[in-house]
Amino acid sequence: MLEEQLTERSTEKAWGRVCETPDNSAFQVALNSRIYVDKTGLIEYTNSVLDTTNAYICNSRPRRFGKSYAANMLAAYYSKGADSEQMFSGLQISRAADFKKHLNKYDVIHIDIQWFLANCDDADNIVKHVTEAVLDELREVYPDVLPLEVSGLPDALSRIKDKVGQKFIVIIDEWDVLIRDEAANKKAQEDYINFLRGMFKGIEPTKYIQLAYLTGILPIKKEKTQSALNNFDEFSMLSPGSLAPYVGFTENEVQKLAEEYHQDFDEVKRWYDGYLLNGHQVYNPRAVVGVMLRGEFKSYWSETASYDVIVPLINMNYGGLKTAIIEMISGAEVKVNTATFKNDTVSIKSKDDVLTYMIHLGYFGYNPKLKTAFVPNEEIRQELTAAVESKQWNEMLEFQKNSEHLLDATLDMDGVEVAAQIEKIHNEYASSIQYNNENSLSSVLAIAYLSAMQYYFKPVRELPTGRGFADFVFIPKIEYCSSYPALIVELKWNQNAQTAVMQIKDKKYPSSILDYTGEILLVGINYDKTSKEHQCLIEKYEKE
Repeated sequence: MLEEQLTERSTEKAWGRVCETPDNSAFQVALNSRIYVDKTGLIEYTNSVLDTTNAYICNSRPRRFGKSYAANMLAAYYSKGADSEQMFSGLQISRAADFKKHLNKYDVIHIDIQWFLANCDDADNIVKHVTEAVLDELREVYPDVLPLEVSGLPDALSRIKDKVGQKFIVIIDEWDVLIRDEAANKKAQEDYINFLRGMFKGIEPTKYIQLAYLTGILPIKKEKTQSALNNFDEFSMLSPGSLAPYVGFTENEVQKLAEEYHQDFDEVKRWYDGYLLNGHQVYNPRAVVGVMLRGEFKSYWSETASYDVIVPLINMNYGGLKTAIIEMISGAEVKVNTATFKNDTVSIKSKDDVLTYMIHLGYFGYNPKLKTAFVPNEEIRQELTAAVESKQWNEMLEFQKNSEHLLDATLDMDGVEVAAQIEKIHNEYASSIQYNNENSLSSVLAIAYLSAMQYYFKPVRELPTGRGFADFVFIPKIEYCSSYPALIVELKWNQNAQTAVMQIKDKKYPSSILDYTGEILLVGINYDKTSKEHQCLIEKYEKE
């Protein structure tokens, strides 16, 4: 915790070990790893805000997106208790003009709330244990400054600053674990939030805080419409700001790794890409490292996360929630209002709250321009599908059954049955979608072919082809290319299915995918607003 000149010290309590050896060994472990990606650019940012009003940072990320790694890196760089110049030499931060100015110059308090919670019998006493542990260490380093009657951390830090003249860097890892794991414990949460307020909010903390860095899964808890610590700059999956490149792996970083480890980059992208953060395509580091070292494309998410987290969320029967999840698993994007979420789990009251929480957990990506949520990649799609299936989510199972019938009918070129299945799905599972125009027909079709995701890539919407844009294009995955045809689907409104197929031919839609597939089926679908009937015509594409 306090990373001072004492390099071989630990503190023991009856209830467990509360601190790590105050050196840079934790970050050294990351450097020793077979795959290390340089994220020291984060330090350039923190250096730029030291001792300013922007020196209060809450950087929230999903599991296995490098939260603890970043915390350990900052501690290794700033701590007086380490000699880290050689460790950082050759990394990006070493080329910065102020690299040595801040290197190992500060008293650093590094607290892991997850560790305290795991080693504390009663969550109500977390604040007390954290306070006592830090005070004990402070007294070892500054025995003449802190008399025994000093019992609060803000008072202790303020006294040390007055006597010694140096401010502190405070790093709190897994800051939100009490908010998530002790959601129903109102006392523990109130005590903890008040502890954080005392440490960081107001005029007095500015006298002893050089930098405050909080990291966890959730942004800071809201009270009414405002953050409980509204002096913090928040960087999250909804609004990553300038810290976006230091969340996970960027596209360029993954490309280099794929080349080095001889992996198919396009396949890596399909499986693990999809998080759109301030213009950066971001990949889950855990998954990327897994596929590079093992050479196996699979879900590495289940090794670090639990169905127990998301199943209760998707089982919440808020209006439109299950339909929205079906749409996203099918490849569509869903509108979400992220403003109502209070950044805790006890205040969830709507579909939008659940979707927002799942964005923070990493199960959905977020498009800030369109304000939509989506399944980012194949890994997450499989995890979500497995989660709902494992809990016998009847709606999902029944929908999959109907979707399989639709796909079979399509492959059998049975237009009558395809039309009947689409009509059934529209009536039973998309009742919230009102048929007013061709866009609403498109919304229904987006979820209707859910079962196709097993054999096909995510459907491409409005694919530029020939002399126009195809509504939907399904290209079979490489392993199914010889046995499953590509599907080009054109939708019409108050016209006829024959017109739709003719448009596919006339505008040469198939021409752009001939190199990626074998057989191609042309699927024309029409909805008649007056009769409220669907019509479908399917033809094989005859190559010229």
